[in-house]
Amino acid sequence: MDQNDGKAQMEGATRAADRSNASGFERRLLRRMMAAAGNPPLAVALWNGEDFSPVAGTPLARIHVRDRGALLRMVVNPELYTGDDYATGKVDIEGDFVGCLETIYNSLENLPENSFKARLLRWMNKPRPNTLAGSRANVHHHYDLGNDFYRLWLDAGHMQYTCAYYARPDLTLEQAQLAKLDHVARKLQLVPGQVVYEAGCGWGGLARHFAASYGVTVRAFNISEEQVKFAREQARREGLEGRVEYVLDDYRNMSGQCDAFVSVGMLEHVGVENYPVLGKVIHRVLAPRGRGLIHSIGRNRPAPMNAWIEKRIFPGAYPASLSEMMRIFEDHKFSVLDIENLRLHYARTLAHWRERFEAEADAVRALYDERFVRTWRLYLAGSEASFLMGALQLFQIVFARSGDNSVPLTRQHLYGH
Repeated sequence: MDQNDGKAQMEGATRAADRSNASGFERRLLRRMMAAAGNPPLAVALWNGEDFSPVAGTPLARIHVRDRGALLRMVVNPELYTGDDYATGKVDIEGDFVGCLETIYNSLENLPENSFKARLLRWMNKPRPNTLAGSRANVHHHYDLGNDFYRLWLDAGHMQYTCAYYARPDLTLEQAQLAKLDHVARKLQLVPGQVVYEAGCGWGGLARHFAASYGVTVRAFNISEEQVKFAREQARREGLEGRVEYVLDDYRNMSGQCDAFVSVGMLEHVGVENYPVLGKVIHRVLAPRGRGLIHSIGRNRPAPMNAWIEKRIFPGAYPASLSEMMRIFEDHKFSVLDIENLRLHYARTLAHWRERFEAEADAVRALYDERFVRTWRLYLAGSEASFLMGALQLFQIVFARSGDNSVPLTRQHLYGH
C-alpha cells in the first residue's frame, strides 16, 4: 500500500468516525435551534441518515442537511448561508416548500430586535449603497440577465415584473397584469394629451399601454440597457415611437414637466437615504395639478431586506415602511390621497410566476446551470412565503400637490368600471 492509499483510508476512517459521533452534537444544536424557532412542525434529516423532529405527527416539510458545514452555517447566518447552501444542493427541502419557508421566516421575523442574534445579523447583512454608479451595478446584476430568461415565465403581453392585480380570482397572469396597468391609470386619472413620466420602466409595458389605451405621451427612464433595448424595439413594432420615449438614464436626471408621475417597482432600489432626492425630482417635474403614484414592496415597520435576496438576487434592495416612504412627500408638502395594500395580490402573482418557472426549468438550466435554477426557485418561493406571512407588503400610494382642489372626492373612478 503506497502513501497516498494509506492517506485516503485514514481520511475515510476519520469521516466515518465523524459521522457516527456527530449525532449528539447535532441533536443538541438542533434542539436549541428548533426551540428558538418555537418548535415548528418541520423535520431535519442529517447527512448521516439521522432524522430529527421536535413535534409528533407528519411534519409540514423535511429539511435535508447534506453536510455538517451546512448546519453550522445555518446557525451562524440562517438567511444568507442557508440560501447559498440550498442553491448548491447542500440543503434541500422535501414537502411543502412555500409553507416551510413561511415557518422559517416567521421564526426569524419574531427574533427580539435587541437580541444579540438580531443585532449580529443586521451587522453581517448590510445592504449595498444606491449611488449613481452603485445603482447601475445593482440593476445590471438582476435585470440584465437576459430577456430570453424573463420571457420564459413573465406574462406574454407586457413582460410585467411587478405585482399583478386580481380584480377577479379567476384571472390569468396576463389578464391580471393588464388589470394592474388599468388600475394604475385610473388612479392617475389619465386623459388624452397628457404627459406622463415613468421612473424605472422595466421592459416598457406600462408606457406602451398608457400611450395606446389612454392617448398620453410617456417619457420612461431606466438604467437597464437590456430592458431599454427591448422596450424600444417593442415600441417600434407597435407603432408607438412618437408617443413613447425610453430614456437610458437615472431618474435623478429627469427634467421638464409632466401631468403624471408614476413609478412601479423601482422604489425598492432607490434606498431610503435617497428618498428626499426622489421627492425633489418629483417636485421639480410634476405640474401644479399633476398626479403621482408610487407602487412598491414595503413593510409594516422598518426592517432589513432578507440578506440572501439582497446579496444574491437584488443587491441594494430595501422594502421601506410607510413611515419611511413619507420622506418622499413631506419636504415638498405633497398630499397623500390614497394608499392601497396589494399584499395578497403579490403572493398570487408569485405563485403564477413560480408555476411557469418550474414548467420552464429545463430551458432555464440550458441557459445557465442547476445552481441558477435552484437560486431562482428559492427566490420565487421565498418571496411568495414572505407576502403570505405578512413580512412584506405591496403599497400603492397616490399623491398630489397640497393646494390642488381638483382631487376626487370619492374612489368611484377606481372601482366604477
